[in-house]
Parts: sequence; C-alpha cells; structure tokens
Amino acid sequence: MAKKTNNTEASLTKKVWTLATTLAGQGIGFTDYITQLTYLLFLKMDEENVETFGEESAIPKGYRWKDLITLEGLDLTKQYEDTLKKLSEEENLIGTIFTKAQNKIDKPVYLKKVISLINENQWLLMDGDVKGAIYESILEKNGQDKKSGAGQYFTPRSLIQAMVDVTSPKITETVCDPACGTGGFLLAAYDYMKEQSQDKDKRDFLKNKALHGFDNTALVVTLASMNLYLHGIGTDRSPIVCQDSLEKVPDTLVDVILANPPFGTRPAGSVDINRPDFYVETKNNQLNFLQHIMVMLKSGGRAAVVLPDNVLFEGNAGETIRKELLKNFNLHTILRLPTGIFYAQGVKANVLFFSKGTPTQEVWFFDYRTDIKHTLATNPMQRQHLDEFIECYQADNRANRKETYDATNNPNGRWRKYSVNEILQRDKTSLDITWIKQGGDKEDKSLAELMQEIKKKSDNINKAVAELQKLMANIEE
Repeated sequence: MAKKTNNTEASLTKKVWTLATTLAGQGIGFTDYITQLTYLLFLKMDEENVETFGEESAIPKGYRWKDLITLEGLDLTKQYEDTLKKLSEEENLIGTIFTKAQNKIDKPVYLKKVISLINENQWLLMDGDVKGAIYESILEKNGQDKKSGAGQYFTPRSLIQAMVDVTSPKITETVCDPACGTGGFLLAAYDYMKEQSQDKDKRDFLKNKALHGFDNTALVVTLASMNLYLHGIGTDRSPIVCQDSLEKVPDTLVDVILANPPFGTRPAGSVDINRPDFYVETKNNQLNFLQHIMVMLKSGGRAAVVLPDNVLFEGNAGETIRKELLKNFNLHTILRLPTGIFYAQGVKANVLFFSKGTPTQEVWFFDYRTDIKHTLATNPMQRQHLDEFIECYQADNRANRKETYDATNNPNGRWRKYSVNEILQRDKTSLDITWIKQGGDKEDKSLAELMQEIKKKSDNINKAVAELQKLMANIEE
C-alpha cells in the first residue's frame, strides 16, 4: 500500500514538473507556474469538498472550479482573471491564499493544460502527508531553479530538522517564524509536535493556534499558506500573515522562534525601522531581525536563528545587541555553518540558540565550517552530517555537555566553550571565533613567516646549484 502511495506522489510530481518545463519554453517562469498551480489547486479541492464530502463551498458562486473547466480560449482567461480578483478580496484563508493574485498564464491553451492536469486527480482523497509532500517537492524544485530566484526562500531541510530537534518545541507551545518563506520551519515544527500527543484539544490547538508566520511578499504568503493547508494546518484561517515583521511591535509574545531571516539590506521602498522596543537603531536588516526576535520571545522562550557572520563581529549597533544578548538572554550555543549549503553562493552563516530571561554564563561553539566542503549539486548537507552537533548539544540536559576540544590532545575538536567573561573581553565583544587550524594539523602562518620560509628554500636551492656547478667544474678539470 505504501509503495502505491509513493508511486502516486512521484508520478504526479513528475507530471506537474514536466508541464512546468513545457510552459517555461513559452516564457512562463517556474515561479509564476507554481503560483497559478496553487490558485487552481485550491479551487479544485474546494469543489471536491462539496462533491465528495457534501460540505458547503467556501468560494462565492460563479467563481468556482466548475465555472472554469467548461471554458476555453479568451472566455477561460477572462473567467480566471475575474475569479482571482474576486477571491483576493475575500477574508480568512481564501483571501490569504489569493493575496494580490494575478494571472501569469495569458495564453488560454496553456492555462487549459494546467487546469486539465489538476482535474485528472482527486486531491482531497490523498493522504495529507502525500499532498503536502507533492507540493513541497514542487516548491523545492522551484527553489533549485536559479532563474526563478526562489532559492532565497529556502533553508536546507537538513538544517531545519536539526534546529527543530534541539529546540524541541512542545505541542502546547506557540511557534513563530517572522520571515517564514514557504513555511519550512513551521512545517518541521508541526511534524515534530504532532507526535507528542493524541489529545484532541492539544492537536486542535496545534493545527489552528500554535503556529504563526509572517512574510512581506504576497507570492510567498500564498505558497506558504497553501503548503500548510495541504498538511491540514490552518484550514479555517491561515497561520501566515502578509506583513513586514520589522515595522511594528509584535502583538503577542511566543514560546519558540525558528527563523532564517533574509540577508542583505531591506528592499527598496521599505519603511524605515523606528521601533521604541528595540535596543538600538540600525539599518542592518539582520540586526533588526535579531532584535525583533529577542523582544518577541516570552520570558523563558527560546530561539534558533540563522544569521550571517557580520552579526557576530559588527561594531556599534552590533556590539550593543550582542551585549544585551549576553546580559538578559542565555546565548548558550552557536553552530558555525559551512558555505555551499544555501542557494545563494558563498554565504557564511551561523545558527544562534538562545533563551530569554537569564544571563549567559558560557557560550558553546560547534565549528562545522573549517575544512568542511558542501555543494548543492554533488555533496549537499544531509541530516546525518549534523549528528555530531546534535550529540554534543545534549538537548535533554545541557548540563551534560562535554568539550571535544582539548588544547593538548585534540586542538581541532569541533565543540568548545568560552566563558561570558572571555567573550566580553574580546574586541567589540566579538563572537566570531575560530580555533581549528585550516587543513587539520597545518599551522596558519603570517605573510612574514611565509616570505622567510620561501627565502630560506630559495637560499638552499642557490647553495645547491653553486655546489653542483663547483662539482661539474672539478670534473671537467
């Protein structure tokens, strides 16, 4: 039985992606295609809900699936565009999924192809995990397409799973991602939490109230809302809100935050950040997201956040925020990540793990960067690559942690702690710490040392040449 389900999932994903390739040849980008697929898929499932389960349709009359499938040509295009406009004005889940919806498949024949593909399958009769897996695989493929630019919305699933595993969200807790992309962190948290109890009230809370996501891009909100909906989450109201998280003080505090905020500067035209609840004013996007996460946590709440290297060492505002993080939060762990794991090339990032309400005593670093080589194509990072980190982390009881670093016996051990006093004494309270020598036992050498070594070798060569010339002269005599 399971094999049949997997075949259905694989074959349907293949069909969907084959059509995407066909449309790409007509100038319809992968991102535009997946968005239209989302709109049409929702209409189809609403229709199935009526016909199969006798439910009342959530879609206004005249704008349903049956109003589309009988049409062709320009009549189809007009009806579809009218439907998108109407549904974007609705409230609750429908309005969220159709946020700022527009038709991007302007050729009726290709719009008809997508509709026909969706109409061939009974989506609601599929298991929720299968529907979700199909959709996620399409999103992931879309992210891998360099032309679409969608890779910016994706964090490697292996990293997400590791972050969720050690953060251990509970089924009764609230979980937020203030820059949620297509909802990867929220889905991983949901999968982790749903196994903890079969209690109806707890599972209802998990599905309808526990998860919260924000993104300032309408397209992404649509994809994330549909992604969660297909997993049975937020069937009445989407947990995803189209909102710039940084613009205002959070309405509610949460227990757990899992996030990979966007790197770089704020988009052109964004509102300047002037938050009375922030510790310091800055234009640095990552520092602002870090501040937002710090103030959004409940006392005792915990966070796992992917942040670029500059957050660890930048002066002025960066130093102020780091000192606040050490003083009023327990910044207990930093995972240093290698390059080659994100769709954006050359990104140097870390995961900061901290909780709110108690000061930092020591910071544990796991260096999964030095001498680590990953590429998306030939050596992608898998969950097992982070097993050593998970073991060292000791999520069940951090008091059991033991360093693998030893100055004498294992100077290249990847797990090492620093006291808060050691860090406070560093220039700008820098957390940008590396102790493993590149290339294992090879020592790092200064330019002067290298030049001296080259000169020494050059002198030895000259000396050897001179002795050889002398020997040859003696032979000739």
